Amino acid sequence: MPESSPHASVPSTPSTGAPVIYREKLWPNAWMWIIGAGVSAAGILVFAPISMAAGYTAALVLFAIIAVLLVLSTPAITVTENALTVGRATIERRFVGVVQQYTSGEATAERGTRLNGLAYLCIRGWIDPVVKIEITDPADRTPYWLASTRHPDQFTAALTRR
Repeated sequence: MPESSPHASVPSTPSTGAPVIYREKLWPNAWMWIIGAGVSAAGILVFAPISMAAGYTAALVLFAIIAVLLVLSTPAITVTENALTVGRATIERRFVGVVQQYTSGEATAERGTRLNGLAYLCIRGWIDPVVKIEITDPADRTPYWLASTRHPDQFTAALTRR
């Protein structure tokens, strides 16, 4: 959920104490949860010959495992005055160059045919828009970061704000 209101209480990151300009979690869409439920329901079919109770138990255990994996693998995007964190990567804002946003076919091309093999990726297939963030650190071979976002306008605005 983006936090960009100037009148809201400004949370800070625990590691730096810097005020957060923008924050977003890339939660799975509803259809990802439906797929998880469908996969876990296969446990019923596997264990039904033993007993229906075992089948239902297997389905519940499988769904719990899938749900935990989906939640634990959900990356966050955080922009502060001094740093940008996308998933597991963090960089100082002074090394952030040109920021571009893409949707639809352009986003697909950025994730596919136009993708540089050295780019850092934090993309989720269930989120269409992506933001391309140029990295200007001369010591870093990564040319840019490509990140999925549900709010490309707000994310871009937070990054271009100085």
